[in-house]
Amino acid sequence: MRATPYPALMPAARVDAVAAGSPAAHAGVIVGDELLAVNGEAVRDVIAYQIQVDGAHVELDLRRSGLERVVQVDKADGAPLGVELTSAVFDRVRTCDNHCPFCFIHQLPKGMRKSLYVKDDDFRLSFLYGNFTTLTRFTEADLERVVSERLGPMYVSIHATDPDVRTRLLRNRRGATSLRWLELILDAGIEVHGQVVVCPGINDGAVLDDTLLGVLDRFPALSTVGVVPLGVSAHNHEDEMRVHTLAEARAVVDIVEIWQARFLGALGRRLVYVSDEYYLLAERPFPPIDAYDGCPQHENGIGMARTFEAEVRAALAGDDLAGTGPRSGFFAWVDGAPADGYRAPRHTPSPNPSPNPSPNPTKLFGEFLGAEGPNSNKQFGESERWDVIVTGELGAAVLEPLLDDLPGRVRLLAVKNGFFGGNIGVTGLLTGGDIAAALEGQSERDRYLLPDVALSRGRFLDGTTAAQLPRVVEIVPTDGAALVRALRRSET
Repeated sequence: MRATPYPALMPAARVDAVAAGSPAAHAGVIVGDELLAVNGEAVRDVIAYQIQVDGAHVELDLRRSGLERVVQVDKADGAPLGVELTSAVFDRVRTCDNHCPFCFIHQLPKGMRKSLYVKDDDFRLSFLYGNFTTLTRFTEADLERVVSERLGPMYVSIHATDPDVRTRLLRNRRGATSLRWLELILDAGIEVHGQVVVCPGINDGAVLDDTLLGVLDRFPALSTVGVVPLGVSAHNHEDEMRVHTLAEARAVVDIVEIWQARFLGALGRRLVYVSDEYYLLAERPFPPIDAYDGCPQHENGIGMARTFEAEVRAALAGDDLAGTGPRSGFFAWVDGAPADGYRAPRHTPSPNPSPNPSPNPTKLFGEFLGAEGPNSNKQFGESERWDVIVTGELGAAVLEPLLDDLPGRVRLLAVKNGFFGGNIGVTGLLTGGDIAAALEGQSERDRYLLPDVALSRGRFLDGTTAAQLPRVVEIVPTDGAALVRALRRSET
């Protein structure tokens, strides 16, 4: 026991899990312990924690049932401690003080979990989870830490390099100057990926052209820049925020492809990439997978379609390319990391379906898919059992061209997002309520496959679970090889 107690308000992390047989388990660490310090040093996040526990001899200051104790852990140098913590940041998350009119947090309906309304602008979560930060709350101390601890890759929201346009988009006067931190981070050799969320009539057209010129001039060391369309939910209250027209989407694709050629000539790499959604909006085919240069912004919806297709075709040919798309980053290996967040696994799939024994899906991008919609290339009889892939409208647009090649009898159930409404069509934002409505009235004989990207720790965004759906669903990892494996199980 320590004679001098730690202050009650001192940052502390709570132990969420202890691996059986691990060094921490042998030392007596249990679930519920509060971690106050490691090797005598208070740690504010899992980054500092990992640095401290990497050695062979680790001293943990714990609080258990109000009493403080010191636990000595001996292990091999670099070996994991065997602890999972409840959060990645032990002190307060640095929240965002921007007021971006396109911010999706502002477009959420009321009544959801409080944690979903938290806007972060924390450089640590940029490194840990791949969240994009605007750097408007970045400081000299933050820069020193990023450089000294080599906290890369980081992910930075650029949106515009013109100071006035960026200030308008962030609704924060610091938006005009905060990109100076980006220059300093890049000068230190830290890997950084940028993002431009395009709002029609504000930072598209000539402004987007100027932004990419600014990237070449000021930030050529950026690893990539992703150009993505804004999402507009039915709960949006910003009159100037609207969906793209077909012409606007095509113009964005054209500008990015022109700049890819310029960057390739000047830097030897394409640097800038447009999201898959833009190609769908523009009713144009996706570029070949080689044009994405390894898909470093896969999780930002850039190159997902071609990666998924490559995984499917490789699996059909007997190769397994699972995991070639998403990069789970720091949390793929760090000891103590909670399995939550943008870059962490969404769900631990099971080969067994859930124990629980609508509206027709709307056609999206009809001209892109063909006049009959996403199920047009397969005819199925009422007496046959089908494998049904439950997906969002954008997911259906990606999957439809692959249906004929998939093993077995496969059809799509494209779920319209009524919860968010607007132009929200990605599978990851589907709720249990909308999926339930789409499944209602579907055949009980069919087998339903649901990508795990729609779940986080077994729950949908509306808090419901797969067990509450009106049909049995099997949760499968969101990659092409996993889908092929799941479909082949149906054939045996």
